Amino acid sequence: MKKLVLAAMAATVTLSAAAHDIVPGEAQQHPIVLQGGTLFTITDGVKADTDLLLLDGKISAIGQDLEVPSNAQVIDVSGKHIYPSVIALDTTLGLTEIEAVRATEDSNEAGDITPEVSGHVAFNPDSEVIPTIRYNGVTHAQIVPQGELIAGRSSLLQLDGWTYEDMGERLNVGVHVNWPRVGISTSWWESRSPEEQRKANAEARKNLERAFVQAKAYYDAKQAGELEGTDLRWEAMLGLFDGSSTLFVHANDQRQIEEAMELTSEYGFNWVLMGARDAWRIAEQLANAEVRVVYGAPYGLPTRHDEGFDQAFATPAALAAAGVDFAISYPGYWDVRNLPFAAGNAVAYGLDKDAALEAITLAPAKFMGVDNVVGSLEVGKQATVVVSAGDLLDPIGQKVEMMFIEGRLVDLNNRHLQLYNKYKQKP
Repeated sequence: MKKLVLAAMAATVTLSAAAHDIVPGEAQQHPIVLQGGTLFTITDGVKADTDLLLLDGKISAIGQDLEVPSNAQVIDVSGKHIYPSVIALDTTLGLTEIEAVRATEDSNEAGDITPEVSGHVAFNPDSEVIPTIRYNGVTHAQIVPQGELIAGRSSLLQLDGWTYEDMGERLNVGVHVNWPRVGISTSWWESRSPEEQRKANAEARKNLERAFVQAKAYYDAKQAGELEGTDLRWEAMLGLFDGSSTLFVHANDQRQIEEAMELTSEYGFNWVLMGARDAWRIAEQLANAEVRVVYGAPYGLPTRHDEGFDQAFATPAALAAAGVDFAISYPGYWDVRNLPFAAGNAVAYGLDKDAALEAITLAPAKFMGVDNVVGSLEVGKQATVVVSAGDLLDPIGQKVEMMFIEGRLVDLNNRHLQLYNKYKQKP
């Protein structure tokens, strides 16, 4: 038994210390011309047989038959599809490696109210998972701390670099709130009585409201110069009250969403609804209130017995039809690689293809406050570009062949590809 315990401990240490051996790309040294590709610009339509000039980490020119600088590297991308940065929202990339191994799980902080937590601090840039995500075209990810009521602040990172400082696109974008439950669970694992659940739900709601009241009082005192000490929790929430920070509210049930709309309206927060499984039920209301939505259940099962089997798949089209400003996410870590396919699946269930592309590129960039630098192919923006031999949203046709992040050529090698090549040769 002792030997088994020691062996298990050794295995855990080995797993927790594991890291990929892929070297981050070098800064762009010379001009790069991608010649003759089909550009999905997002903001200016689809441009066939068009060149893209990357210079000093930015998009310098877009057009047909561009003049090639004398020292440029010319890459023929005829017949290939060129896309801007694909941005994955609501992920725990770099915070979780193997869920079953506690030493590789660093996404949660102890306590119900922890807004001072920053997701990027615990981020592991050497995670074996990250290269597998890049391989499907994802260049950026929002790193979100998990927790109870107020979980902490998220950051947007590029998915190539040595440290979070290298990879930071925008740090501490906003504070994440997990809206308290509103219903009664009848699941087999729920041991509490209905009355106990109602009491717990009411207490959680009260604690959340109390936190906002205290944070606002702290903000007012600081504005008036009357603070006597510093509280890191409320310091982290200051930006919510002056509009410099975003409140990300995770809520799925219609009742949760409506409660969140009421509270955020009271405070005038700049906010984004995350998860939003029931958003289709109040799509018109969300559109009228100009609520930004990150739909995070693109492959979910029906929530209720009377819902259609395809409700999760059809929700993005319903949001678009109602005029909701939305993005599509695939929460988690390793399965984030399926984000482009989730957008493609939404197209199969009624969403316009251009809208689907925007929902994983420019819309997330807007929600994260970085649409001036990423999210579309425009002159002056970052030279963050994905080159695919086929449709990025098609799991059959997609084949990402090149990726540039700020002009750096990213190594697309990854653990999954290595295993595929290995076992392809097995007799």
